[in-house]
Amino acid sequence: MRVQEIPINQIRRPLFRQNDQEKVKDLMASISEIGLQEPIDVLEVDGQYYGFSGCHRYEACSRLGHETILCNVRRAPRAVLKQHLA
Repeated sequence: MRVQEIPINQIRRPLFRQNDQEKVKDLMASISEIGLQEPIDVLEVDGQYYGFSGCHRYEACSRLGHETILCNVRRAPRAVLKQHLA
């Protein structure tokens, strides 16, 4: 696993999740003040990035207008992606 900045618009979020908007607001305030402290986890499959966790942090950074987000990137084969989508 490696940590890197990835453009937010390159991260696909294939599973819908309803976020707690109060938590998102709190994270937005924290990220504005001290930055993102914990990277989100993404899978890299065939050069594409897929996010399944860190939904609140992802939304907070998106709403703040950040172009990139810090990610823990794990390369995986398509079979692993299919397991996440099952």
